Amino acid sequence: MPELPEVEVVRLGLEAHVAGRVISSVEVLHPRAIRRHDLGSLDFCARLAEQPMVAAKRRGKYLWVELADKVAMLAHLGMSGQMLVQPSSAPDEKHLRVRFRFEDGGPELRFVDQRTFGGLALAELVEVDGTLVPDSVAHIARDPMDPLFSRDAAVRALRLRHTEIKRALLDQTLVSGIGNIYADEALWRARLHGTRMTDKLTKAKAAELLDHATDVMREALGQGGTSFDALYVNINGQSGYFDRSLNAYGQENRPCKRCGAAIIREPFMNRSSYSCPRCQPRPRG
Repeated sequence: MPELPEVEVVRLGLEAHVAGRVISSVEVLHPRAIRRHDLGSLDFCARLAEQPMVAAKRRGKYLWVELADKVAMLAHLGMSGQMLVQPSSAPDEKHLRVRFRFEDGGPELRFVDQRTFGGLALAELVEVDGTLVPDSVAHIARDPMDPLFSRDAAVRALRLRHTEIKRALLDQTLVSGIGNIYADEALWRARLHGTRMTDKLTKAKAAELLDHATDVMREALGQGGTSFDALYVNINGQSGYFDRSLNAYGQENRPCKRCGAAIIREPFMNRSSYSCPRCQPRPRG
């Protein structure tokens, strides 16, 4: 699923191409696309008509478009959700689920989702620590790219837990935005195995790990994110290429770029973890 860099790529595109425009009409082509909106498609379309898209916002992996009157349209990209800006003359995509037309008659915004795990919903904006976020996102921690993110507070929160460090990195209530890919990359850079316990880390090592997570996500953002197939794209349908720069994730049996040992894959929470057995030894005991 998309992580912070991939979602930020989409947010930047939405901010550039739809922020400030007024919706003229909305067409829901598949009901699953708005299944999280309890009042259904008629209400969804009616409430969005004539609404201005004020700004595109994000916290961690969560993306939304601010509307008027403290309302937001939350976008869950799921495994294959795409927000595409297309000329109205462009043919409909095979998996087009929701279409937005605008009063200026310019390009449409289309929500395309092959696997229909993603979706759109309206949510009330609430204030959390001085920032407006959708009420369903209120429990999500700030991410390392948030100007108000506190590394010291995140280090304290990590070290107060008694859990494996990779599980803590994926806990969006501690630090948001980090998923399986960038957790493995940050751990590789920090020379830590994901099963190290959080309360055994020194403050300096925990801070180093968070810095590596921040750095790797910034680098990925600069390359358009990580795309393993044609499903993770920006609003113009273009894939990112950070997968070429990965050191650990998905590199099973390839030589570690630091020491030459073969990268190994281990099962982790119905997924996989990738690490170097020499640079990132398992903790004793």
